[in-house]
Amino acid sequence: MSRLSAENVTLAYDQRVIAENLSVAIPDHSFTVIVGPNACGKSTLLRALSRMLKPAGGSVLLDGAAISSLPAKKVARTLGLLPQSSIAPDGITVSDLVARGRYPHQGLLRQWSPEDERIVEESMAATGVGELADRYVDELSGGQRQRVWIAMALAQQTPLFLLDEPTTYLDIQHQIEVLDLCAELHEEQGRTLVAVLHDLNHAARYATHLIAMKNGAVIAEGAPADIVTAELVEQVFGLSCQIIEDPESGTPLVVPAARKPRRGSGRGGRAAEPEGASGAEGPSAVREASGAEVPAGAEEASAGVGRGSGR
Repeated sequence: MSRLSAENVTLAYDQRVIAENLSVAIPDHSFTVIVGPNACGKSTLLRALSRMLKPAGGSVLLDGAAISSLPAKKVARTLGLLPQSSIAPDGITVSDLVARGRYPHQGLLRQWSPEDERIVEESMAATGVGELADRYVDELSGGQRQRVWIAMALAQQTPLFLLDEPTTYLDIQHQIEVLDLCAELHEEQGRTLVAVLHDLNHAARYATHLIAMKNGAVIAEGAPADIVTAELVEQVFGLSCQIIEDPESGTPLVVPAARKPRRGSGRGGRAAEPEGASGAEGPSAVREASGAEVPAGAEEASAGVGRGSGR
């Protein structure tokens, strides 16, 4: 049985329905990635799975119980979330923000302990932000901040971790760093990860389980090598492409079809010249066009224009 699933859910914002009768089951210990075109419902599904959006119909189940019926702290001890836009309080340091991940484990009879301190330090070390512990979060780069937020989620010590577009606004180097970190959490710690990604090639490289959505429905799901085909990409994204093997990872790599140039235009957008056309009219051409005589020697002089004179 999957620890996290959605059964026949209807997802809506006010009266605007995003998905109806949608069912998904997240495989335990997988790195599941949800992909699809803009406004297909992938982030809305993640919000429902994380209890940030209550379904208008159907149920989201966590360990067999409706997630909406569970106490907030119990959910927070089981499921961590990295939202699409995370805003840190002004003037907070990295270590203080990461320490907030321990809040679900606090209570009247259990206050801050040496174990909490150890977990915070280990979470910062695992994400490579230990040396930033005393820095203010708002002083960090985008990639560093994202690692700090992941460290906070790690400090929650949840077996399930949901990430909504974790690479948004990051350059390519930091995108790969964040996804490599997620892969390490999955492989080395056995956590179940669910992420929404826009880049299909990143999804195919890192996911162990891929869910492709369109118009609020699941079109296909399974291992990337099993489902990523040119036909699927055309169906879901409306993109003509070829699928080749990624030379680095061996996973499917989507190569979009090249743009076809307009007929009769060259690379620069100008009409192609007939073969043999020089682009400049010499004296003979002028004479033929006008019928005027060209003084003797003019053709020879003209032929020398543009040659190096040494001056």
